[in-house]
Amino acid sequence: MNWFFITLGYSGLSPKAPGTVGTLVALPLGVLLLIYFGAQTLFLATLLISIVAIKSIDTYEKTSGIHDDKRIVIDELAGMWFALSVAPAASVSLSEVSILENGFLIQSLLSFVLFRYFDITKPSIIGRIDRETKGGIGVMGDDILAGFTAGILSATLWQGVVYLNLF
Repeated sequence: MNWFFITLGYSGLSPKAPGTVGTLVALPLGVLLLIYFGAQTLFLATLLISIVAIKSIDTYEKTSGIHDDKRIVIDELAGMWFALSVAPAASVSLSEVSILENGFLIQSLLSFVLFRYFDITKPSIIGRIDRETKGGIGVMGDDILAGFTAGILSATLWQGVVYLNLF
C-alpha cells in the first residue's frame, strides 16, 4: 500500500519523466474533485494527503536510504492539486468545463504547465526547500510551494485576460 501510495498508483514507475506522468495522473483526478466537490474539499483533501505522504516518505527514506527517489510522485499530486484549488476560480459543472469563456479549462491547463515549470526549474525558495530540507517535508515542500505559486500565477494571468477583455 505504501509503495502504491507514494508512486501514485505506480505512475512514478514510468521509465521516462515520472514526475510529468504523475502530474498527468493527478490533473484529471483533481479536476473531477474540483468539479464535484469544490475547491475547499480539494484543498483539504490535498492537505490530508500531504500529511500522510510526509510520514510515508519519511518511512521509505529510512528503510531505503534514498532521498527524493524520482519514483515518488505523490508530491506531484499535492502540488498539482494545490494549484487547482487556487486557480480555477469559477465553479463549473462537468458540462461547462469545455466553455473557454469561464476560464476553468484554461486555468487548469495553465496551472499544469506552470506547476511543471516551477517543479522542474525550482526557482528561488522552491529550489532552496528542495536542496536544504530533508525527509518527507523536503520532498513535499518544494512541490507544494510550486503548486501554490502556479495556482496564484495562473489565476492572476486569467484575471488579467478578463480585465483586458482579451477573451
